[in-house]
Amino acid sequence: MSKSKLLSMVLVSSTMLTITACGKKNNDSAMSKQFKQTVPHKAIKSGGTLTYALENDSPFTGIFLAELADTSPDAEAAAPGDEGLFAMDDHYRITDQGAATLKLNHKNQTAEITLKPKVRWSDGHPVTAKDMEYAYEILANPKVKTTQYTGSLENIKGMAEYHQGKAKKISGIEMPQGPTGKKLVLHFKELKPAMLNAGNGFFWEHAAPYHYLKDVPFDKLVSSPQVRKHPLFYGPYKMDHTVQGQSTSWSRNPYYWRGRPHFDHVEMSTISTKNASAAIKNKKFDVIDVVNQQYDQVKNTKDVNFVGKKSLMYSFLAFKVGKWDQKLGKNVQDPHSKMNNPALRKAMAYGMNIDQVNQRLFHGMRYRVNSLIPAQFGKYSDKKLPVYSYNLAKANKLLDKAGYKKDRSTGYRLQPNGKKLTINLAVHYSDTNVESLWTNYMQQWKKLGLHVRFLNGRPMEFNNWVNAVKSSDPKIDVLANAWDPSGDPSPTIFYGEKMPYNFARFVSPTNTKLLEEIDSKKSFDENYRVKKMHEWQRWMYNNAYVVPTNSSYAVTAVNSKVTGWSLKPSAHVWYEAGFTKE
Repeated sequence: MSKSKLLSMVLVSSTMLTITACGKKNNDSAMSKQFKQTVPHKAIKSGGTLTYALENDSPFTGIFLAELADTSPDAEAAAPGDEGLFAMDDHYRITDQGAATLKLNHKNQTAEITLKPKVRWSDGHPVTAKDMEYAYEILANPKVKTTQYTGSLENIKGMAEYHQGKAKKISGIEMPQGPTGKKLVLHFKELKPAMLNAGNGFFWEHAAPYHYLKDVPFDKLVSSPQVRKHPLFYGPYKMDHTVQGQSTSWSRNPYYWRGRPHFDHVEMSTISTKNASAAIKNKKFDVIDVVNQQYDQVKNTKDVNFVGKKSLMYSFLAFKVGKWDQKLGKNVQDPHSKMNNPALRKAMAYGMNIDQVNQRLFHGMRYRVNSLIPAQFGKYSDKKLPVYSYNLAKANKLLDKAGYKKDRSTGYRLQPNGKKLTINLAVHYSDTNVESLWTNYMQQWKKLGLHVRFLNGRPMEFNNWVNAVKSSDPKIDVLANAWDPSGDPSPTIFYGEKMPYNFARFVSPTNTKLLEEIDSKKSFDENYRVKKMHEWQRWMYNNAYVVPTNSSYAVTAVNSKVTGWSLKPSAHVWYEAGFTKE
């Protein structure tokens, strides 16, 4: 499904993390043959109500404005209406098939974005240049404090000055036809090769309804009814009702620019992951994601089409070595941080019996990954990069050499300075197995003499975990999460110095230099960009601030009465899908 990169790569929900688990490599090719990405094509009967499962073990927060939303449960709950400006092909390249078109001008260092004439908000008001410009005001206004504002956007002239409160307008954004026109011109300091792909992070891919939000103070936006209860969209459906954290209800947007979508209504409601397989068997929902470890329980369900693909999403372990400084708008590394020792980080990576867990729990639906650049990005991913395979002997040797001596009275290792070493692990509930899974890893780490414990004694409720991670809770030493880098393969948005999503909070001149080279003008030369991508992956492997663990098959169970449903990046399921004729 077409989604902007930022919405895809934001803090991943418990359901998404469950889906991104890994399996044994030798099962990989066999599993790939079992799934098609699209349900069988059949004639469509217009009408009916589609029921869609929101698989969350925590309530979604209900922030229905792309500039503010930073969790995938919110993005998913808004999906029938929240359409991005641009369409993409199956290789994530921006096409002219979306609500707006994009034209890069290398001579002037500009991007011209032009809205199609019929694009209207669900209240009938035309989407305008001002709506596109206003989205940047929301992102960059210092009173908003959204994590969607990143250093990549500061490549637009005047963004940094506006964000710092030094300017009242963003100088690099031009509306040549005026605020009510259809064109927006962005003036960049430098064009980037990533700009050819959707979700590149260097320009925003949504608009915000200025006429509807202009009277809401920036610092009140996130709590306003215009965002929480009665949002406007220009996608196929308009939101009729929401029960906060539980459900969203939709009917056709009569002003949708592409035409009339097929369903009369869409009903989305929350279900816990532990009840997902029973819901699939009982046909409770027309569309529901499959929890990977439950696939064997549901795979023979009649009158259901299973569509699937290798997910770009990967899970990882991040070792926190600093904090996010809100005033400076960047990460600041602490050289004295508990986890600021590569030997300790690598030892913990070697101490995880990931392949054994994947084989036992996930039956080939998860598979081990070696890189922070997914293999689906082809030559950009370094296939030769090794993994930190389970090796307690190597882990013990690293710790011994680095001076982590064992306390004879407790059996646990001390820090090289002789102080007690207790490592707080922040994970969130993602399914019924999450506690036992991470308890297993903690037992492996205990074999190394490392005292690792859950932050607050147990896996965290998802929204509490989000708040703790975003606020750089000083009690967190290690955290687990997953990213979906849909779009351009550049890792800058996740791991740059000025990126809120750099949850390890590491900063390095080498890392900054490599990321700048990956996104530089020189990288319009694909061979150069591949070389720099490989250099960065090797550097990340050697430093182990973030260690990739698993990827997975993303599988969705679709009622056989539904046609037009697809997992291809180019698909527009909310417009294209419908019920089949009897």
